[in-house]
Amino acid sequence: MGPQPTTDRGRHTRQRIVAAASEVVAEKGALGASLDEVGARAPASRSQLYHYFDDKFDLLLAVAEATNETVLEGQRELFDHLDSWEGFVRWADALVALQQERGGQGGCPIANLLGQLGERDDGIRAVLASGFDRWEAAIRAGLAALVTSGDLRPDADVAWLAASVLASVQGGLVLSQARRDPLALRRALDGALALIGSFRPIG
Repeated sequence: MGPQPTTDRGRHTRQRIVAAASEVVAEKGALGASLDEVGARAPASRSQLYHYFDDKFDLLLAVAEATNETVLEGQRELFDHLDSWEGFVRWADALVALQQERGGQGGCPIANLLGQLGERDDGIRAVLASGFDRWEAAIRAGLAALVTSGDLRPDADVAWLAASVLASVQGGLVLSQARRDPLALRRALDGALALIGSFRPIG
C-alpha cells in the first residue's frame, strides 16, 4: 500500500480520493472504475493518485477499508444497544427501514465489493472478510450480554447464533436486492429473531 500521509493536508487529500473512488465504484463497479474518473471527481492529479496509492488495486483496497467503516459505523449506535432484546428488534427494524427507503436497491456494500473483487485479489478479500468478522463480533457481543443478563439461557451458543444472524442479514439483503423488495430482508430477520427467541427462558 502507498505511503500514509503525515500531514493533515495529506490525510485530507487521501480521504478525498478514497471518497471519490468509493462513489465511482458504487456507480460503475470496481472493475469499471477508472483512475481518470476518480481523479476528476476528487479532484486530484495522476501524480497525487500515484503518490498515495501504488496502483488501482491499492486504491480499491482503501475503498474496501472505507466500505467496512461506512457499513459498521452506520450501525454503531444500534450495536451499542444489542445488550437487550429490544435492542435486537430495533437493529433489525433499522436494517429493514433502510432497505425500504432504498426500494430494496443496493444490497450490502461489503458483499457487493467482495463479489466483484474477492476472487481477484486476496488482500481485498481479507479486508472485506474482516468487515464481516467485526459485524459478527458485534452481534455475538450483544448475544453474550443477553446470556449474562439472563435474557437468554446459558446453553445459547452465541457464536453459532451470531453467524446464523449475520447469514440471515446477508441472504435477506441479496434477495431484497434481486427482487427490489425489502420483504425478503424482513422475513430473514424475523427468522433470525425467532431463532434467538427460542433461547429465551420460559416464564
